[in-house]
Parts: sequence; C-alpha cells; structure tokens
Amino acid sequence: MTGEKLVLRAIEPEDIETLYKWENDPEVWLISSTITPYSRFNLEQYILNARDIFTSKQLRLMMTLKDNPDTVVGAIDLYDFDPLNRRAELGILVNDQYRGKGYALEAVELLKEYCFHTLNLHQIYCYIPTDKKINLHLFDKCGFVITGTHRHWLWSKDQWLDVYLLQLIP
Repeated sequence: MTGEKLVLRAIEPEDIETLYKWENDPEVWLISSTITPYSRFNLEQYILNARDIFTSKQLRLMMTLKDNPDTVVGAIDLYDFDPLNRRAELGILVNDQYRGKGYALEAVELLKEYCFHTLNLHQIYCYIPTDKKINLHLFDKCGFVITGTHRHWLWSKDQWLDVYLLQLIP
C-alpha cells in the first residue's frame, strides 16, 4: 500500500532488529498488553511463519518512507481479526524521531482503505488510554468515535489507567 509519503509493506527478515527493539521495550508493553520479552529466535519464527490475516488473525505492516524504503518509520497492526463479525483491532507504533510528521495519520488512512475495501470489514476499533491526547486526536482526525470507557483497564507504574474504546464504522 502506497501513500504520499509512506509505503506499508509486509514484514521481512531484515526487520528483525527493529522488531526486537520494539518488542523488548517496556514503554511499548503498555500499549501491546504484554510483559514478556521476545527472543530473536521467536521473532524470526514469527516473520518466517507469517501467514495471511485469515489464518493468523493478525497482520503487521511496516511503515517505510516512500522515497527511502530502507527507512522504517514504524508499524501498523491489525489483530483480533474476526471475519465472521467483520472487525479487527488496530494498533500503531511510530519511532520517536518520526512522530509529529503526519506518518501515523497517513498509515491509518491507508490501512482504513485496505480494511474496508479489500478485507470488507464492517468496523475497526482501538483502545486508547484516556490521558493520551495526541493519540486521541489522531484517531478523531481519522473518523474514529469514542464509544465507551473501560475503567481501570491497564496497570502501569503503580496505577490503574482508564482507556477509551474507539470505533470506526463507515
């Protein structure tokens, strides 16, 4: 999938070091709902055995610069894919040095097109901590609507965090 500034592409073996860094960063664990480090071996197996979304129920796409394909800006994921109910959860991670440049917005817009026109989904959704104003602004700009609040949903640094459920139903 190609946009103005970005290309969303499948993960490749050369992405192993980037994935290893992300998956073992405790700051990322909060948004990924994991607390378990990943070995390089497990990540290599994940990359080598990546199947289509209908088999694995998830899809990770690497965000690269259109004019410099070797530069990985971040990743955008679909997971908890439910083909019967035609929905999937969306997650996105942008490397620190590329934040605030419009890459997340473009990636979400590209993935929306794929979700609704290729996968024929009825909705995509995400969970955002209520204090993450920048993230909420991004998803608002992309047409997502807050449809609920989960109180004390995430445990982080000795406190409970509330999260919003955001949905996009075209």
